[in-house]
Amino acid sequence: QVQLVETGGGLVQTGASLRLSCAVSGRNHNSYTFGWFRQSPGKEREVVAFRVYTGRTYTSDSVKGRFTISGDGNQNAVYLQMNTLKPEDTAVYYCAASEKFYAGDSSYTAPNAYDSWGQGTQVTVSS
Repeated sequence: QVQLVETGGGLVQTGASLRLSCAVSGRNHNSYTFGWFRQSPGKEREVVAFRVYTGRTYTSDSVKGRFTISGDGNQNAVYLQMNTLKPEDTAVYYCAASEKFYAGDSSYTAPNAYDSWGQGTQVTVSS
């Protein structure tokens, strides 16, 4: 497993931008897939975006066109750029890492595909 530490959350107004960062450390993780999930009170944890080690990315329909996942070249950091934030984006955002390999990328949309999780960072968007 690896260790993940998220930073960058905060309180912003509708329409603002935030950039979340996830610092990755631990065992060799060059072939890992990294994802961003979010969870708001009373709701299940949902995928926001993920980045496969090959560089392929996925973004959920709810944030497509507004959020972008990226990483540094060494897989030591993963980022989530969030633009045009809306009140419904309010949640705790989690970084996650998966060392599993799947035939189809869609498997990485499920939380149980991931082996390591960060502590989460709160994002609050006021209307």
